[in-house]
Amino acid sequence: MNERETDLINRLEHVKEIRSKTVHLEKVRSKLRQEFENTENEEKRLEEYKQEMELLLQEKMAHVEELRLIHADINLMETTIKQAEEERNRSLESTKKLYDEFRPLKDEVDQMRGIMGLEKLPDLQEEEEKLTPDFFEKQNTEWTSEPQPEPPIPQTISVPPATPTQIQVPRTQKPPEPRQQSFRQQPPPMKACLSCHQQIHRNAPICPLCKAKSRSRNPKKPKRKLDE
Repeated sequence: MNERETDLINRLEHVKEIRSKTVHLEKVRSKLRQEFENTENEEKRLEEYKQEMELLLQEKMAHVEELRLIHADINLMETTIKQAEEERNRSLESTKKLYDEFRPLKDEVDQMRGIMGLEKLPDLQEEEEKLTPDFFEKQNTEWTSEPQPEPPIPQTISVPPATPTQIQVPRTQKPPEPRQQSFRQQPPPMKACLSCHQQIHRNAPICPLCKAKSRSRNPKKPKRKLDE
C-alpha cells in the first residue's frame, strides 16, 4: 500500500467520522429545538397560571372586603336599633307616667261633673284605641338579633402540581377600593370547558374539575427562536 492509498483511506475515515458527527449533531439540534419550544410553551403557561392566581387572590380580597363592610353595616344597624330602643323606652316611660297621672285625675273630674249633673269626659280609648294598660306591657320587650348560621365553605379542589417549583405570587397588591352602599359584587366571567362542559372561570388555563387544559381556539403561533 503506497502513500496515496493510505492518504485516501484516511480521508475516507475522516469523511465517515464527519458524517457520523453530523448525524449526531442534527439529532441534538432537533432535540434542542423541541426542548426549547417546550420551555417556551411551559413558560407561557406558567405566566398564565400566575395571572390566574393573581386574579383569584384579587377576587378573594374583594369578597373579604365586601364581607367586612357587610359586618360593619350589621354592627352599625344593631347600634342604631339599640339607640332607637332607648329613645322609645324613654318616651314610653314618660307616657306611662302621664297615663298614671291622667287616670285618677279624670276619675276625680268625672266625679265632680257627676255631682253637677254633667256628663263624663270621653275616655282615652275613644280617642286612641291602643292606649290601654296592656300597651305598656307589650312595648316593654326589647329586640334581640338572632345569630345567623355561617354559610358552608365549599371544599377546595386539590390540584397536583405540574412541577416541584412552587409559583411565587407577589404580595404587593393594590388594595380594593371601598365599595358604595349600593354596590354588589358581580359574578366573575365564565366559560364552558371543552372537555367536561362545566362552567369555569374565563381566564382559567386549566379546568379545576377534569384537569383538562383550556386553550384558546385561535392560539398564537410561538416565534421561532432558532434557525433550522
